[in-house]
Amino acid sequence: MPKELLLQVSPEIASNELLLQDYLSKQMKVSAREIKQVTILKRSIDARQKAIKINLKVLVYFQDDEFVENKIQLPDYKNVSSAQEVIIVGAGPAGLFAALQLIELGLKPIVIERGKDVRGRRRDLKAINVNHVVNEDSNYCFGEGGAGTYSDGKLYTRSKKRGDVTRILELLVAFGASPDILIEAHPHIGTNKLPEIIQDIREKIIEMGGKVLFETRLTDIIIKNNEVQGVVTQNGDTISASKIILATGHSARDIFELLDRKKVFIEAKPFALGVRAEHPQSLIDSIQYSCDYRGEHLPPAPYSIVKQVGGRGMYSFCMCPGGVIAPCATSPGEVVTNGWSPSKRDQATANSGIVIELKLEDFKPFAKFGALAGMEFQKSIEQKAWHLAGDTQKVPAQRMIDFTQHKISSEIPKTSYVPGTTSVEMGQVFPGFLTQILREGFSEFGKSMRGYLTNEAILHAPESRTSSPVRIPRNPETLEHVQIKGLYPCGEGAGYAGGIISAAIDGEKCALMIGKCLLKK
Repeated sequence: MPKELLLQVSPEIASNELLLQDYLSKQMKVSAREIKQVTILKRSIDARQKAIKINLKVLVYFQDDEFVENKIQLPDYKNVSSAQEVIIVGAGPAGLFAALQLIELGLKPIVIERGKDVRGRRRDLKAINVNHVVNEDSNYCFGEGGAGTYSDGKLYTRSKKRGDVTRILELLVAFGASPDILIEAHPHIGTNKLPEIIQDIREKIIEMGGKVLFETRLTDIIIKNNEVQGVVTQNGDTISASKIILATGHSARDIFELLDRKKVFIEAKPFALGVRAEHPQSLIDSIQYSCDYRGEHLPPAPYSIVKQVGGRGMYSFCMCPGGVIAPCATSPGEVVTNGWSPSKRDQATANSGIVIELKLEDFKPFAKFGALAGMEFQKSIEQKAWHLAGDTQKVPAQRMIDFTQHKISSEIPKTSYVPGTTSVEMGQVFPGFLTQILREGFSEFGKSMRGYLTNEAILHAPESRTSSPVRIPRNPETLEHVQIKGLYPCGEGAGYAGGIISAAIDGEKCALMIGKCLLKK
C-alpha cells in the first residue's frame, strides 16, 4: 500500500528524482529497487535557517502497489448553442470561469469584452511601452483574460475554500497549465504561458456553443422595474437576457460611472496605494536565503512583509521575483504601475508593490463625487504622476534611501520599466500623510530585512490599482445586486475578489446561483 510521508530535504535532493528516491530508501530502510514511484503532493521552501530546506509531502509506491497516473481532464461539457442565454460582461478570470460553469450547467454564456483577444492585445501593449500610446479598451488591464493575463499569473489566494481552489487549479491544468501548480505552495503560471491557456478556454467556450464578443464595450444596462433585460453596446446593438454577470475588473471606471448615473446603488470602498519597488534579484536572494549565490536548485526568492506604520498597514503586494514593472494605465493622461514575472522568473530584477491601507475618510476632499470619491482620489494621483514625469508613460522614480531622506536622486539607473523614468521627489506625487508613512515604513522594512533599505532599490510611482475603489453591493444569499434583480456583481471590479483564483471562484459562484434560479423553473 502506498505510504504518505512528510520530508524536509535539501534543494538538490528535492529537484532530483533519483536522489530523492535514494534518500527515501535510506530513511525507510528499504532497497531503492523496492520503490516503484514517488509522487510529490505538496512542495514549499523553508528559508528560516541558513541551511535552506524543501518541505515535501510525498506518496511512495512500492513494487506491489498499483500506480495509476492521475490525469486531470475537463468536465464533460455539452453543447449549449440552443440553451437559455446569460450575459457575462468581462472576459477576465471571473467572466471566463463563470462561462465554463454555465456551460457545465447547460446554459449559454454570451461573453462581451471591451478589449481584444490575447494576440491583438500584444500590439497595444507594445504601443504603450514604446510609443507611450494608451488604448482605453486594450491594455494591461482590459482584454481577453483581464489584468492577470499579462501581469503575472499568480495563483495563490487566502481563500479558505480549498475545495474551490483545487477545482480552479485542476481546470487550469486541464487547459494546459503545468501540473506543478497543484503542488507548489505559491503556484504561478507566468505571463508568457498564461495567454495560450486563456485562448484555449475561450476556444472551448465557443466550441460548446457559447459566444465571446471582443471589442464590444458595454454602454448601458437595460433595466425595467428594477430587473435587468439586457445590455447595449458601443455600436448601439442590444443583447437581451434576464441574467447578467458584471465581471468588468477593478479598472472599469466607465462602468462605475454608468451605474452611478443610473442610480444603481454602489459604494466607495477602501483600497491600498503606494509605489512599486525594484531591487536586483540577487540582492533579494542574498537577504532571503542568507547566501551570496542561491545556486541552481533554488528559485528566485520572493518576499512578503507587513508593518503597522502610523496606525495603518503598509505591506508588500503582488511581489514578482525575477520580474519586471509594466505600464498599466487605462486612459491617456495617467500613469499606473504593476509587475509581472515570466514562468521561469529569470529576469535580473525583483519588484513588489509597497502599499498603504487607505480609509474612507481619506477621500473627503472628493466627497462631491459620492460613491466615486475613492476612484477620483485614485485618478488624481495617477494624473499628477503623469504630469510630474513629463506627460508621457515615464514614471516618477527615486532611489529608496534618497526618498527616506527627502533627496531628489541625482540619476536613476535603467530599470525594467520600459517607457523609462523621471527623477522626482516622491513627496510631490502623494498626499503628505501617505508620503510620511512610506518614508517611515521603508525604514522599518530595512530593520526586518537587512539590506532591503538601499539606494540600489528604485521606487516607481504609483502602484494604485491594488483593488477596486468601488463595491457593488449584492445579496449574500442570492448574489444578486441588492436593488436590481438579475444583475450579479462579480469578481475584483465589484469588490468580491483579489486575484485570479478568487475571481475565478467568484465567477463560478455567480454562475451556480444563476443556474439554481433558471433551472428550477
